[in-house]
Amino acid sequence: MMSDPSVPDDLSALKRFARRGQQAAQAALESCDFCSEPIPTEHRHLLEISKREVMCVCQACSILFDREAASLGKFRLIPDRRLYFPDFQMDDIQWEGLRIPVGLAFLFYSTPAEKVLAYYPGPMGATESLLSLDTWGDLVGCNPILQKMEADVEALLINRARGARDHFLVPVDECYRLVGILRMNWRGFTGGKEVWEEINRFFKQLRARSKTFRSEENDSHLSKTQGKES
Repeated sequence: MMSDPSVPDDLSALKRFARRGQQAAQAALESCDFCSEPIPTEHRHLLEISKREVMCVCQACSILFDREAASLGKFRLIPDRRLYFPDFQMDDIQWEGLRIPVGLAFLFYSTPAEKVLAYYPGPMGATESLLSLDTWGDLVGCNPILQKMEADVEALLINRARGARDHFLVPVDECYRLVGILRMNWRGFTGGKEVWEEINRFFKQLRARSKTFRSEENDSHLSKTQGKES
């Protein structure tokens, strides 16, 4: 008995369904900014140093740019180290020395500027704040782990908003993600309830992903380093 040509063959229909599903899945993926290969939601980032532009990369490109010599210093692979400092040493006078008008800030060493820069996120994006060398020197003196912060691609992230006292060493793209959260969710003069819920969620997730680093670990590390040098 001949099959009705108006009724699709079961196997052909399944193949077409599978193709559509695969195409939809690929369309939902981001693409590598270098080779255009599809990349998953969780992927690495590169920083173009001069423009401070964050770029999404696939695994192959991340391996390529894991060496500084690969791009002659033009690009740097952003690391994925996240440290939480439960006993970070910073008093109110040092905080006021940063001249940050809000309770959120991130600081990093900029190779092009040849100095540490301080920024704070707001409804219009990231704004630079003047940072004196003395203020940064005091922070490093109290928290020597900051000497290990990688230039351009790692930052000290400070949260003193609404009574918080949280300090992290994070990949710099986390700071830009926080900036994006404020820009997308800020309402009115104070931000509104939604933006602060999103900020709290951001820091809660960051805390869960971070390794706790205490000052005694820093002292131990420095003692071992000094022992090797002597």
